[in-house]
Amino acid sequence: MGVKIEIFRMMLYLSFPVTMFWISNQAEYFEEYIVKRKVRCIVLLRELEDFKERMRQRKEQRFLKQLDVESRG
Repeated sequence: MGVKIEIFRMMLYLSFPVTMFWISNQAEYFEEYIVKRKVRCIVLLRELEDFKERMRQRKEQRFLKQLDVESRG
């Protein structure tokens, strides 16, 4: 009984990494998961850059407004 359990465990230990390796190296999986994810990351980076630029412009406008108030007062 013990030998059968050990053989089952060994097959399980060996089959899991091999199966995961096989699944992750499928072209459809790569295209579906990695490429789409990369496109999403690029879009998010563009949105982040746009947000940073808007914040930079707001900060500059506030600074100029404050400078104008101080120069008048």
